[in-house]
Amino acid sequence: MIKPKPNQAFFWGILLNALYIIAEVTFGVVVGSIALVADAMHNLSDVLGLGIAWFADWLSGRQPTMKRTYGYKSSSIMAALINAVFLLVAMGAIIVEAVGRLANPAPIAGGTVMLVAGVGILINGATAMLFHAGQQHDLNIRGAFMHMAADAGVSLGVVLAGGLYLLTGWEWLDPIVSILVAIVVLVGTWGLLRDAMNLAMAAVPKAIDTVKVKKMITDFPTVVACHDLHIWALSTKDVALTVHVMRNTNCNNDQFLEQLGHDLRHTFDIAHVTIQVEYGDYQPLKQTDNPY
Repeated sequence: MIKPKPNQAFFWGILLNALYIIAEVTFGVVVGSIALVADAMHNLSDVLGLGIAWFADWLSGRQPTMKRTYGYKSSSIMAALINAVFLLVAMGAIIVEAVGRLANPAPIAGGTVMLVAGVGILINGATAMLFHAGQQHDLNIRGAFMHMAADAGVSLGVVLAGGLYLLTGWEWLDPIVSILVAIVVLVGTWGLLRDAMNLAMAAVPKAIDTVKVKKMITDFPTVVACHDLHIWALSTKDVALTVHVMRNTNCNNDQFLEQLGHDLRHTFDIAHVTIQVEYGDYQPLKQTDNPY
């Protein structure tokens, strides 16, 4: 199976969903379906999100400068934050509109709604697969995958609502589905917002266990203790680590640094490792001291 490069995935994802948005809004207005319009607005937010993520992905690849020694890697974290906040606002607006429609329900063309939403299942599902390969190691890519996969599920819900409307004639089904769409998106967006906030505040990425990292360091030959251990995200896919290590010898220091750095990078997928070696008698930290 050929895995698309990030640029190709973003391009095709944006193009497919932009065309689908035009179709959804057009049919939604014509048949009076707020569920279709709501789903189109969600897809619009996803397209804008994909655009922001694509720009951040490009920006994070630029070379470091004397002013920005880490380059622009953190732009991907900012993009994830922007996308999450945008989605929260958009879904809030949809819920308000849907509640208003509940008070004054109107008939819809159930067959047309089912047809348009059915196309959405195919488009959103295909777009999600474009980002499937890279979503485990990059918050930007994971956000794109999560939203597209959720959209496919939401479109399935709209299809079911259209079918039930044809069978029952219940006009309140359309706004109810709109509210369910918003709730599904809000639940998924909360996780994205939480992870992006943690990265923006220099928290340890959730894929890394600080206890295991510290254990690897302290169990390394000649190491008697470590302190000032810091792990944070440079971007949504690059992690940095700094640590002070106390050894019981000063022999083969270059080899020690090379091997420990190699083990940390490859075991925990840490891109930038900085180790400072200290010597002398080890004095255990007090309980009130910072253990890292």
